[in-house]
Amino acid sequence: MRTLATRSLLLTALAGSLFLTACNKHDDASPTDDIATAEDQSEANIENAISTEAVQAAAPTDPEARNSPYLTTDEQFRIKFGSCATRTYDFENRLLTIDFGPTNCLCADGRYRRGKILVQFMTATPSRRAGATVTRQDYYVNDNQHTATRIFIDLGNGSFSVDVPSASIIRANNGGTHSWTAHWEFQRTAGYGTPQVSDDVFSVTGYSNGTNRRNVGYSSTIQTPLIKRGDCPKYYVAGILSMSNTNGKTMTLNYDPSGNQACDKTATVTVNGRTRTITLR
Repeated sequence: MRTLATRSLLLTALAGSLFLTACNKHDDASPTDDIATAEDQSEANIENAISTEAVQAAAPTDPEARNSPYLTTDEQFRIKFGSCATRTYDFENRLLTIDFGPTNCLCADGRYRRGKILVQFMTATPSRRAGATVTRQDYYVNDNQHTATRIFIDLGNGSFSVDVPSASIIRANNGGTHSWTAHWEFQRTAGYGTPQVSDDVFSVTGYSNGTNRRNVGYSSTIQTPLIKRGDCPKYYVAGILSMSNTNGKTMTLNYDPSGNQACDKTATVTVNGRTRTITLR
């Protein structure tokens, strides 16, 4: 039975394909403000994936056994978080800490991190079913400061939700601040309880609201549930996302313009009534 590893895969995909990024920077149908929003959201959702990996990589299986094994081995932990990160668990307070140290640490995803990720489990059983609140302490990614609260709730049968009541990314060198709130739900519709990942299917709904680093407000909503299949790890195979900003710009992203739920890079973007076919990164 899979746990948060599958969640991380989905959230990583959310970071990479839910919002248009550098592959569309020169598409004249994409307003500059929406490009900034897309990049900001992508960076934020990468940290969603890191949060789920934190819960998976460091939670002991049995809080009563002081020497109990971790859910992942030290080698697996290093692969996910790099050679300079450490993990500790405070059994008394049900608090897990992943510490990247006071200076920049090169992580497996090619980003430099410093500071701490804190995972506060909601019950005495630190597992995927317990739920957890994930925060940051003096935490930086590529010298950009991240402050966020992410609340993970298990919904049963392999489904889960992620709430972000407050978050911000303060960019280095006076690069502006991105602040936002969000709520996502990943409803498992197939594959629960089976050992393989390829038969997993999730229906994803949710929304986010915020202000990008250019001080432009935005909102994004999943109009039609996004469909994520385990046999298509990089892309959503269906679903429609809409995004708008306070400058009156709107964008709709359709992951399945052909209607056949193909696992491919093709999607369509409609901006102010104009539709174009794009290739997702």
